[in-house]
Amino acid sequence: MLASSDWRPVEPDLETILGNFSDPLRELSQAEIPAIIFRQIYNPAQFPDLINRLTNMGLMRPYSNNEELPSQSNENQQDRRTRIDIGTSLGNLGNNKELFFQHAATTHFLFKFLFEGLSNPIDIIYEALSDLAVDKQVEVAREPNGQLYGPAIFRIHYTSHAYKPHIDHVTLRENRTNYAVHRFKHQFAGVLCVQNADSTENSTQAILHHCLWTPKIQPHITNDTFHDYATKNQIERCQIDLEPGDLYFFNTSCIHEVPAVEGNVPRIVLAVFIGYSEDDDKIYVWS
Repeated sequence: MLASSDWRPVEPDLETILGNFSDPLRELSQAEIPAIIFRQIYNPAQFPDLINRLTNMGLMRPYSNNEELPSQSNENQQDRRTRIDIGTSLGNLGNNKELFFQHAATTHFLFKFLFEGLSNPIDIIYEALSDLAVDKQVEVAREPNGQLYGPAIFRIHYTSHAYKPHIDHVTLRENRTNYAVHRFKHQFAGVLCVQNADSTENSTQAILHHCLWTPKIQPHITNDTFHDYATKNQIERCQIDLEPGDLYFFNTSCIHEVPAVEGNVPRIVLAVFIGYSEDDDKIYVWS
C-alpha cells in the first residue's frame, strides 16, 4: 500500500480549505481529496470536564492510566464492551424504526443539558459543515413526518477495539431504503477527536484508502483480503492523525479502517454521518 504525496487532506482551517477548493464537499464526494481537517476547532481544555460528566452519569466506564479503578460498581466491573455508544446509532437500531426514533428522542433530550457550561461540540461540527456547504442547508436528518434522527453520537473505544477495512453507507452497506436518508448518493462522516488512547501515543484516527467501494471490492472486505488487494493494485492510502479538538470529514464510501486501541485510556470521538448529493439543496446529518 502506497502513501501518497498527492492524495492528502486539505487543512487546517476554513480559510485554507476554501482557498484551495470552491466546493470542498463536492471534491470529497468524488474522492479527489481523502479528508477535510479543521485543527483545534474546539477547545480541548473542556474535554476533561465533559468526560467526567459522562463517567459520573454512568454513560461510560471509569478508567485509569494503570488499571481499572477499584471503586467501580459490580455492574461496571462486568462490563467488558470494547465500544460504548452514547447516542442513537442507525446502524445498530435501524431494523426497528419505532425503537430507533424513540431512542433518538431520548438522545435529543440528553444533549439538551449534557453540555451545560461548555461549548456545545455538536454545534461546532454542524457549523463547520455549514461553512463547507455551498448553497446547501445543513440540518438534522428527519423523516417526511418530522421524526428526527439522532444528531450525533459519542463512541468510546476501549482496549483492543479496531475497525477492519470497510465502508459505511445506508444503501450500499445496510440497504436501509425505508429511511429518508437513503435518497443521498454520497455519505460522509464527521469525527471530532475528544481523547486519544494512551500507551503508544498513537493519534491515528483512521487509515483511508483511495478506493471507492464497488461490488468487485466487497469479496476482499468479506474475506479480509483487502490489504493484499490494495498492495497488488498499488492503492494509495492516507493516515489521519488527530489531537483532541481536531475535526475531520471524509467520504465513507472510501475503504477505511481504524487501528486497535492500546492501553487503558479509551479513544473517544464525537461522530456524525452526513448525506450529500450534488443536486440536493439539503444536507442531512445523523448518527
